Amino acid sequence: MAVQSGHAAIRFCIEHPELTSNWYYSSEYLAYLSVSNEYELKRQIDKLQSREITISIFREPDLNNEITAIAVEPSKRAQRLCSSLPLAMKEYNKQTKVLSDVGG
Repeated sequence: MAVQSGHAAIRFCIEHPELTSNWYYSSEYLAYLSVSNEYELKRQIDKLQSREITISIFREPDLNNEITAIAVEPSKRAQRLCSSLPLAMKEYNKQTKVLSDVGG
């Protein structure tokens, strides 16, 4: 999931350099969210595109070009539309917290 998200983010940076630059100098905030399957991801894409929110789509060549991740423009409108989606890898939050506490 993380690698797929990375591909989508890099694609977004290349396809939308001005939005990327604005984001970089104003916030650098990232949120990794998840959906349960490709069908749900396509529903999210349709919702975002119908509201003219800029996205970049990553298709995994090793999975018959299935859509595996998208990157979404940094905006309040996009944030509102995505706010109901769960954080990616949320089931690992407890373990991640433990690991982050080990170092201090």
